[in-house]
Amino acid sequence: MDLDEAFRQYTNDLYRYLFSLSKDHHLAEDLVQEAFYRAYVQVADYDIKNIKTWLFKVAYHAFIDHYRKHKRIIISENVHESVPFTLETPEEELIEKEAFEQLLQDIHSLKEQERHALVLCDLHQFSYQEAATILEINLNTFKSNLLRGRKKVVKRIEARRNENER
Repeated sequence: MDLDEAFRQYTNDLYRYLFSLSKDHHLAEDLVQEAFYRAYVQVADYDIKNIKTWLFKVAYHAFIDHYRKHKRIIISENVHESVPFTLETPEEELIEKEAFEQLLQDIHSLKEQERHALVLCDLHQFSYQEAATILEINLNTFKSNLLRGRKKVVKRIEARRNENER
């Protein structure tokens, strides 16, 4: 697969991944462009077996470089403008939106490695090995980060459910 075909096929996936990390539409778009620029420059230097995994790795590094350079993440209040909901009533839409915002808050309250592991595996459907490769960590370390992150999110959801039942 050449880089042009990969661009057409994986641009939206990379955008969603980078948006989930940055919470900023414009920054995510810029980082997608930066990731493909870096991929274009580096493609000849690598023997690429799985281009999707490699592109996510390049995108992850673009995000980390940006984060280190700016030392802060801008969180947008308009997260749901780009996420379409198809619900029947306004009440259901509001409940779904609030639940989604809570889930995002729960995910973003995790430690960085746990958050990245959860986003790559559960939202982007990468295998454990692919996600560990993207994050450049040992597979067992990745699995433990993912397990801890999942447990923390489930614990927060259950705590909220118990509060609401009172």
